[in-house]
Amino acid sequence: MDEEPISIQEAKDPGYQGAEVRLRGWIYRTRGSNKMLFMVIRDSTGIIQCVASRSDLGDDLFTVAKDLPVESSVIVIGNVNKDDRAPGGYEVHMNDVRTISKADRFPITKDQSEEFLRENRHLWIRSRKMNAILKVRSTVTGAIHEFFRKKGYHEFTPPIFTPNQAEGGSTLFEVKYYDRSIYLTQTWQLYAEAAIFSLEKIYDVSPTFRAERSKTSRHLSEFWMAEMEAAWIGYREAVQIAMDEIRFIIKKVLENNIGDLEILEVDPDGLVHILEKEWPVITYTEALGILNDKAGMDVQWGKDLRTVEEEELMKLFDTPVGVVEYPKEAMAFYKPVLEGADAPGPVAKCFDILAPEGYGEIVGGSERDTDIESLSMALEKEGESVESYDWYLDLRRYGSVQHSGYGLGVERLIAWICKLENIKDAIPFPRTMTRAYP
Repeated sequence: MDEEPISIQEAKDPGYQGAEVRLRGWIYRTRGSNKMLFMVIRDSTGIIQCVASRSDLGDDLFTVAKDLPVESSVIVIGNVNKDDRAPGGYEVHMNDVRTISKADRFPITKDQSEEFLRENRHLWIRSRKMNAILKVRSTVTGAIHEFFRKKGYHEFTPPIFTPNQAEGGSTLFEVKYYDRSIYLTQTWQLYAEAAIFSLEKIYDVSPTFRAERSKTSRHLSEFWMAEMEAAWIGYREAVQIAMDEIRFIIKKVLENNIGDLEILEVDPDGLVHILEKEWPVITYTEALGILNDKAGMDVQWGKDLRTVEEEELMKLFDTPVGVVEYPKEAMAFYKPVLEGADAPGPVAKCFDILAPEGYGEIVGGSERDTDIESLSMALEKEGESVESYDWYLDLRRYGSVQHSGYGLGVERLIAWICKLENIKDAIPFPRTMTRAYP
């Protein structure tokens, strides 16, 4: 009986040096002559070069193997040795090649447009770049679970269908729900606020939907949010938890994904440097002062920071920065006013965390208003039916306490860590205003 194949990564272990190994995977590239065959194969763990002469395989098998197209699936058998000149640093001297499935001509070649690659994402996902990004993504989401569970948080899963908006009605996806209309979730927040009166500290990683009419490199219509909500804490404590979470995630990526960062041409020392430094927290008002003094931007107080202001601000920092206490008028209805703030107008108990290098907001959060009257007034001002939120106001009627939470944009964090030019590459199959295929 044939031995079970091992992975390419396992074959590079010193214990296998000089030994015969059996590998399975897909042809990554191939070249050769009438006498020699050089076949690089890949699996989920990496690539390795496999070499054979015509005499090693025999005429018939050599001819078949030499004519196999890229992405054909194969099993190769041969002796593995370290060779720094070979792709992947190792080489297998083949004595057998078994074809599992001969591929058609692969449509993806070098130097094709980003749009073509997204149109063929079901195939491009096999690329080394996407493989590395998806491995980092797996580490990121796994780290989120580990971070919160170690801190005693419970995983709480919210509904995807919701009757209410939470982040602005203009970005709601309306869907048919039996004989009426309902919406895809913008955030778990309203339901999380209900759950903290039972579980106190909760988190989740789940899909989120925003119908933002944007075609920029920073927006997706469907993305993943890592959200937390906790009783008995204020917004300033939430800022620190968010920063601790990001630090924890970066450490895990450095522990598990050095090879993937190398494929993506990301310098790990840059991430180490970020971990070694303090991450500042400034107020919105202070941010406007910095923009005025250092960037020559006269931003009117009271407006939310746009992408251009965030980018200019973050040119002055090389670590993430917490920006707290944005103007209340620019904030969602559930964010309470901070009394006695040193600012030109009312500010909310809220915050964003901005990433350097132009990646912008990666976390947004706040303390939650516990006053029924102010919540009702804010809802009316936004044109919402207060009665539709009666269940949410019940949370204030029955033992309300101070509580806060935030959402971390998983794709935005991955894009920053991996230094991606477009957030669409941070998710396996991007959904945008113009793309819902494949």
